Amino acid sequence: VNELYVDDPDKDSGGKIEVNLNISLPNLHCELVGLDIQDEMGRHEVGHIDNSMKIPLNNGDGCRFEGHFSINKVPGNFHVSTHSATAQPQNPDMTHVIHKLSFGDKLQVQNIHGAFNALEGADKLTSNPLASHDYILKIVPTVYEDMSGKQRYSYQYTVANKEYVAYSHTGRIIPAIWFRYDLSPITVKYTERRQPLYRFITSICAIIGGTFTVAGILDSCIFTASEAWKKIQLGKMQ
Repeated sequence: VNELYVDDPDKDSGGKIEVNLNISLPNLHCELVGLDIQDEMGRHEVGHIDNSMKIPLNNGDGCRFEGHFSINKVPGNFHVSTHSATAQPQNPDMTHVIHKLSFGDKLQVQNIHGAFNALEGADKLTSNPLASHDYILKIVPTVYEDMSGKQRYSYQYTVANKEYVAYSHTGRIIPAIWFRYDLSPITVKYTERRQPLYRFITSICAIIGGTFTVAGILDSCIFTASEAWKKIQLGKMQ
């Protein structure tokens, strides 16, 4: 059963959303890669390191960043950049592949195929190395309630993206990979329900009825063919 309503379903979260990010930058050294977080509540964090890991790629020439962090339930952004590096590289290469970007709990439920990891597999390896990337996210609260009444909270999201080389009056702006997000006021709720007995009985009756109908059609066809064959044989005898 699916339904939509306007509310914050996870009021016990303290106004936070958990984020899981896994991204590879095959042409940027790990010591240059960092995560920055900012939002409309005044948060501005450069070089977030808690619950994060950087794994060297391509003999140290590249980096895979894996991070688990929280954001406030207000519009904002988090971005992968070189802003926290001690010395800025001359030409940082922001080509990348996104392996995972998800929000909230992971839902492993059959028959629910939402956009919980919409950017999985996003490949920007052939993009301009000096380009910034903007991913514009609309985050949709999602609730799953099982038959026991237990609820789990997750978030789906839609995404639009663009890439560009930005300039200011002082020259080219350092590129970054931006994830700009806003929250939808609409919540999607999935409720697990056991199939009522009358539906099961109706389905069985439909199957039985369909079987008899098909059998009747086949019997009629066989009878008609048999009668036609008999007439042909009688015609030959005459």
